[in-house]
Parts: sequence; structure tokens; C-alpha cells
Amino acid sequence: MERLQHHWYRLSPLHLLLYPLSLLFRALSALRRLLYRSGILASVKLPVPVVIIGNISIGGTGKTPLTLWLAQQLLDNGWHPGIVSRGYTKDGKQRGIPHEVSIEDAADMVGDEPLLMAQRALCPIWISRDRPAAAQALLAAHPECDIILSDDGLQHYRLQRTAEIVVVDGARRFGNGLLLPAGPLREPVSRLHKADAVVINGGETHGSEFAMQLAGTSFYNLLNPERIVSATEFAKQRLHAIAGIGHPQRFFVQLEHLGLAVQRHPFPDHHRYTPSDIAFDDADAILMTEKDAVKCAAFATERCWVLRVDAQVSPALTQLILEKVTP
Repeated sequence: MERLQHHWYRLSPLHLLLYPLSLLFRALSALRRLLYRSGILASVKLPVPVVIIGNISIGGTGKTPLTLWLAQQLLDNGWHPGIVSRGYTKDGKQRGIPHEVSIEDAADMVGDEPLLMAQRALCPIWISRDRPAAAQALLAAHPECDIILSDDGLQHYRLQRTAEIVVVDGARRFGNGLLLPAGPLREPVSRLHKADAVVINGGETHGSEFAMQLAGTSFYNLLNPERIVSATEFAKQRLHAIAGIGHPQRFFVQLEHLGLAVQRHPFPDHHRYTPSDIAFDDADAILMTEKDAVKCAAFATERCWVLRVDAQVSPALTQLILEKVTP
């Protein structure tokens, strides 16, 4: 898979073999969407508005930080959101039975992103590969919830939606522009025109796109979260940084912008960490993302520090979504 991903951001002779498969994937994707839109395949309409935060490409684009940001915006405007996600078990399979995520859950049982969101304690978080079932269970358990946010799920058309937000990695954009398996796209770029909002995470915006930045300047100790320090605390220290996210280089560059020189250790997205992954004998501190932290907590040492980041997005996006979901 990693070798294949290397080709998603370039064109090579391999694409002569993969391009026909890409065309087939595009046709099947379009057919599936048409079947749901025409009602041939049944979809589920919830009694509350549904906002999808998704992407059209494989890999992390910043959906979870944006979901948390939107949840906070809705809370500030008097709404009571709930969040659904698919979640993963430790064997890599998606959980089928709806489950409410709590901070006592293990990341390898519910997924790193759902656990991260639960730790923020903004609203209920429910997971299932069947998103309508997760949303229905959430509403049954929390009748005060009056809006559902779906972290990912743009292509999960069985769940009807009130609004769609598509997040794009501003650095990588759409790779070579081809659909799977020849490129990183799940749907063609033209799909963006059907979304209600397109958010660019860390890059130039064009037209009606919304700019988003992941901002964070302080670190908390993974073993003792009440210990919070600024980046200057690590000046002249020997630093190692790990990142098991969709685009690890984004995290490393962010650390460098904070003035930190680190030895980089990228891992695949959703990587299951083991103690040996952070066994750096020469490290004064090991820096990681919040997504990494929920998977390293069980064997962390006092050298482990976590950079908390929050999405910063134009208030105009809040206004747009409020207009979409308000009756």
C-alpha cells in the first residue's frame, strides 16, 4: 500500500496498468451515487439535520479538527450536536454494533480519532460502520441532541445529509488527479461542485473556498496532562518526533515553524504503536500529535509531549452551516 501511495502523487509507467482500473472505479462510484440519488438504493433520513465533514481523497486532510471546531461553533450558537464516526477495532475492522465512545475506551478498540474527540468532551461520540445506526443510537441515548455531525462519510450515501463540507489538504491537493487505484481520489474533483463548502487545510484558497489552519503552540505531558509548556521549553534539547497521520510531514513542518529541530519518524496513518516505536535512548523529549498520543498513553514515559492543535476557520463557514441547518 505504501508503495502504491508513492505513485499517487506522480505519473509513472505503472499508471498504464492502473488507469483502466481507475476508470472502472470512477464508473462504479458514479453509478452507486446515482442509485442512492434516484432512490433505487434506500437511504435513511434522520429527524435532525446532518452535516457531513469528509473528503474525496485517501488519507488525512484534517476532518477531525474541523469536526471539533464545528461542534464548538454549534454549541456556542445554542445547538446540541452529536458526532458519529466509523471507528476501528484492534484487528483493523470497523465496529458494526453502535457504541458510545468514552475516555475509558482503548484506541485499538474504538479508533484513534473517535477517542481523541471523546477526550475533548464537547458532545456525545458514537461509532459504527453503519452510520445511520450509530446516529439513531446516539439520538436515542441523547434526546437533547438536535444535530448530527459525521466525521468522514462523504461517500456513505445511505445517510441523508443536510449539508456537506469537503476538506482538502492544501499541500497535497489531489495528487495526480486520478481515482483509485491509479491515484488518491475516491471521487473526481468535479464532486467538489456538489458540496456546500470546500475547506482548504493549510494552503491557498480559490473562489469560494474556506481557509483552515491548524494552530497550536503549547505541549502537554502525556503522563501528566496538567503540565503544559511552550515550545521554548525544548530549546537546545535532543528531540524526536513521531507522526502516524495521513500526512506526517505537516506535523514535522509545524514543529519547525515553532523553532524546533527534530528527528522525524513518520508512520502510516492509524499506525498501532508499540513501546519500541518510541524507544529513543538519545531523546530528551518525544513530541507527538494528539492522534498519536491516544495510542501511546499505555506505555508513555515522562519524555512524551503532545502538541494540541485546534482548527482556525473563517466565521463565514459557521454562518453558512447555520443557514443550511436552520429550518
